[in-house]
Amino acid sequence: MTMNHIDREQYIYGVRAVIEAIEAGKEIDKIYVSRDARSELVDELLAKAREAHLLVARVPVQRIDRITRKNHQGVVALLAAVTYYSLDQLVPMLYDNGDNPLIVVLDGITDVRNFGAIARTCECAGVNAIVIPERNSVTVNADAVKTSAGALNVLPVCRERDVVGAVRYLRDCGFKIVGTAGQANMLHIEADYTVPVAIVLGAEDTGISPQVMRLCDTQVRIPEFGQINSLNVSVAAGVMIYEVVRQRLNDNQQVS
Repeated sequence: MTMNHIDREQYIYGVRAVIEAIEAGKEIDKIYVSRDARSELVDELLAKAREAHLLVARVPVQRIDRITRKNHQGVVALLAAVTYYSLDQLVPMLYDNGDNPLIVVLDGITDVRNFGAIARTCECAGVNAIVIPERNSVTVNADAVKTSAGALNVLPVCRERDVVGAVRYLRDCGFKIVGTAGQANMLHIEADYTVPVAIVLGAEDTGISPQVMRLCDTQVRIPEFGQINSLNVSVAAGVMIYEVVRQRLNDNQQVS
């Protein structure tokens, strides 16, 4: 989504209005603050944004002008298209419901179309949630919802401080962490997915970060026989997710 195609309902402009939105607990993806904006009120806004762990980008005022020509006072907040969940709220509920949870963790994926396609597959396959980090990641905007064919309206998305902390939390909660890596010795069909599983998928150019890969209990690869040797990440997600479904169906487990 480009800056000059943002619907009016998707942003709030003005220093006081954005402060009030933060205080009201609105779902905010990112706050843009002009590099030239300096006042006690702006300082208050920045402090509240830090307390709420919101992303703030200091940008040239021209970038904000492309979003709105109204009296923005050098501040615009982009609203999230959905309500985000937190893992520490969601995971206990899944266990309380008697689920054998399956969660997909996206490490460094920034392409909206890939994200939407992954979300669509996740919803169809009964995945319990997608995890994305606050920074260096795609966000749930209107384009992502559209690409997902509406799946992001019903599939929980957990936006966590960082992927490392999220994966560590899932491990502590009894999840088996499975990372996809082209150089792994084990094929994806050889791993056991009949237990609570978190599948980690990395960006197409860099893969899973080393810090996250070290936390993976198992590393697997999807076999490739062509000359390109590079599956699109949304296709790889579908292959991995439906191997989980296949094993659980063979194990006579109910699939959501």
